[in-house]
Parts: sequence; structure tokens; C-alpha cells
Amino acid sequence: MTQPAVELSVEYFPPQTPEGLDKLRVVREKMAVLKPTFCSVTYGAGGSTRERTFDVIREMVSEGIDAAPHLSCIGSTRDSIREILDEYLDLGISRIVALRGDLPSGMAEAGEFRYANELVEFIRETTGDHFHIEVAAYPEWHPQARTPADDLRAFVNKMAAGADSAITQYFFNADAYFNFVEAARNAGVTQPIVPGIMPISGFTKLARFSDACGAEIPRWMRRTLESYGDDTDSIKAFGLDVVTDLCEQLIEGGAPGLHFYTMNQSALTLEICRRLGL
Repeated sequence: MTQPAVELSVEYFPPQTPEGLDKLRVVREKMAVLKPTFCSVTYGAGGSTRERTFDVIREMVSEGIDAAPHLSCIGSTRDSIREILDEYLDLGISRIVALRGDLPSGMAEAGEFRYANELVEFIRETTGDHFHIEVAAYPEWHPQARTPADDLRAFVNKMAAGADSAITQYFFNADAYFNFVEAARNAGVTQPIVPGIMPISGFTKLARFSDACGAEIPRWMRRTLESYGDDTDSIKAFGLDVVTDLCEQLIEGGAPGLHFYTMNQSALTLEICRRLGL
């Protein structure tokens, strides 16, 4: 099925081992066929993966990839963030994913930034319009938000602070995305809101991660995945059908792009895009 042209982007995380780095190089090479608009690289709580993130970003830049490092501000100072921004300016980076992030374990103080909108404002104050700034969006609401209205207000503040576009947390219910976009538009947000897509390779980790981040696995999906037990092939086949159908709904409904959380794997994302005609 051939779909209208949509922008594709992908997320990687910085591996901890030389073997992981070699594997990621192979994955990037395979994913190049998708011609992603950009490839983002995650950044641990309080900058705990800063050096590894920087190493991966530097390597991607040398390969001619439009790399977009995540930058989380919680537990950071203005000086430390300014230093990182200078490093990315020197590398020629033009896109940043600006996040609040999580407070590292054992750290009691949030640092000089409390919310992502403060980071966005600081990036704009420090570097002007150099960076295209992506921020996070939560169609099923951030798990720490007191109410949906509070979470929407926080999102609106990030966009008003100078963000260029947003990438959502993954979800499996298209209505969650469309309802969120409608609410954001009604609140005055005009920038693109790109849905985040999670290919399904297994159930246990997906369930644990989804419970932690507030992404709902619909009951019919959860029960079906549970029924497959350790049958990985059946889980992947079911996941491919479900996620491809979700992407079709999103594209047909006008989503401006798809951002794939690859988990440093290529096969499932490539197969979904093949089925979509992308």
C-alpha cells in the first residue's frame, strides 16, 4: 500500500560496549535506505550518558547523518548546558531534542532548570535560532502530571518558549494522538506534532516500560501478547500487523511524520516502512 509522503526519523541510544557500537553502525547503515530526516540519540538522567552520546553523535556527523542529540536539563546548571551547546555548535549540529529528563537516583536537587520550557528558553537565549528544537509530547499524559489540563499547559509552555516541533511518547491508540493534537491546536499550538512509534519485538520489556512511562497497552493487545508466552515469532508478527495498522491510521489522519523508537534494531522498523510503501 503506497501512502502519501511523510517524513521519517529514528531514535538510537548510545551503546555501553564496543560490540554495541559496532552493531549500531550496522543498524545505521541498514536504516539509511529510509533516508530519515534526522536520527536522535538519547541522553541519560542528569547527563549520565553524556560522553557516550557525544561519541555517537560525532560519529554520525562524520557519516553525513543529520544527528539530533537529546539534551535533558534536570540536575544541570546553565554553565554545563552552555558547554554542551558549544560542543554541538562546534560539531555543526543543527537540531536538538530538549527534555526535562529524570532526576538521577540519589540526587535531591533539580538543579537550575525545573521544566523543559526553561531549557528551551535558555537554548534560544544562548544560541538564537541556530537549533531546530524538538520537545516531547504525551498523548496519554505524562505519568507525573496531576491532571490532563496541567500536562497540556506544560506542553503549550514548551512550544511557546521557542520549540519548533514535538515528538510524542509512543502509544498504540490512534485516538489518543488525534485527541491530543486537537487539544493542543485549540490551546494555540501550531507547530508539527510527530507521533512516536514503538515496534514490538517482545512483551515483557514493553509492558514494564509502558507501565513506567504511562503508555497504555490496550487490553486486547496485552492479552493477545501475553497468550503467546515465549513465542517471539508470533509476538513480532502480531506486533508488525498492529503497528503498521496504527501508522496507516496516523498517516491517513494527517500526521506530519513518524518517529521510530528503534531500540538500536533495524528489522522491524524497515518492515513496517516497507508495508507502508515508505
